Amino acid sequence: MDDNALMRVRVEQVSSLTFDDGTPVRAASAVAPFGDGWLVVQDDATHAAWVRAGSVTPVRVVAPVDGVEVFSSAAGTKHLKPDFEAACPLPSGGVLLLGSGSTAARTRVALVSPGETVVADLPALYAAVAARLGLTADLLNLEGACLVGDRLRWFQRGNSAAGVPSASVDVDLAALLRAMTDGPDDRIDVSGVRRYELGTVGGVALAVTDAVALPDGKVLVSAAAEDTPNPVDDGPVVGAALALIDDRTVVAVAGLPADGGVAPKVEGLAVRGTTPDGVRLLAVVDVDDPIVPSQALEITLEW
Repeated sequence: MDDNALMRVRVEQVSSLTFDDGTPVRAASAVAPFGDGWLVVQDDATHAAWVRAGSVTPVRVVAPVDGVEVFSSAAGTKHLKPDFEAACPLPSGGVLLLGSGSTAARTRVALVSPGETVVADLPALYAAVAARLGLTADLLNLEGACLVGDRLRWFQRGNSAAGVPSASVDVDLAALLRAMTDGPDDRIDVSGVRRYELGTVGGVALAVTDAVALPDGKVLVSAAAEDTPNPVDDGPVVGAALALIDDRTVVAVAGLPADGGVAPKVEGLAVRGTTPDGVRLLAVVDVDDPIVPSQALEITLEW
């Protein structure tokens, strides 16, 4: 991958994410503004992390699944996890969390607000998204979402080994929110398919891992070149990048610097503020090890 000269990435600070009791924030998969801080999603747990100045506390998202609060391959419980991979802040102040969709356990969405969380299973919506993308349900891996106007733009993480490109669909957000409380979920409009070519690293295609809307209407996505044969299993990350997208056009791609030779698997992006030439970002990194804390990166992106 050649960095596009239109964009410059600077990592200003790296920190580890741990709860106040010393336990690690696991498998950070998304981040969004929440109250007076940030909501960091753990894709292998029933709780998210509320990161505020000097404090990181758990926020329950879903009830225990078969009595299990955290999930792993080693424990034989990975198939149970809700796998919330996208977090989209809403004008109401709540954060919409969306499961990745690759299994029946991952078709749940949750609206997390301070003091209240609403959870709903929306299998018909996920089936409609898969149909729009021309995919079987097992190839779904929906990892990012942001608001574009009054629509939810929902991003599929590509998998080059499976022949699946990175793509997005637009979803009627108001209908989705109604379906969460009133149902049914088979009347939610899904349209506007877009597909993206982000380049390759070491022969592995960069694939979208999260998305955030920018003040000028463009969308910024994080991307990872992860060498894995399917949407469910992890693999070595050989490169990572940020990409600027204007509707259907990839405007610029810039590589994220490796830390100690390891590419940062950025799974979540949020806008912290703007600069005269770009944006300040908060990114969260999944280190693919449940006993090692996820990382938070403060990034300045200029173009």
